[in-house]
Amino acid sequence: MSATQTGLLAGLVLGLAATGGFTAFLVTLAVGVIGLVVGRVLDGGLDLGDLLGRGRDK
Repeated sequence: MSATQTGLLAGLVLGLAATGGFTAFLVTLAVGVIGLVVGRVLDGGLDLGDLLGRGRDK
């Protein structure tokens, strides 16, 4: 399992564990997306410098 998949799974599990009630689905989805992004960064599939605009010198 790649770091992306592990990050997504960990985010979803932590989101489910941390929530309760009506907003559980939305919080779980948000935490899952955060886990997915962290996993992509760890895999090298996403460069935060490009997202933040610091990836290129002008």
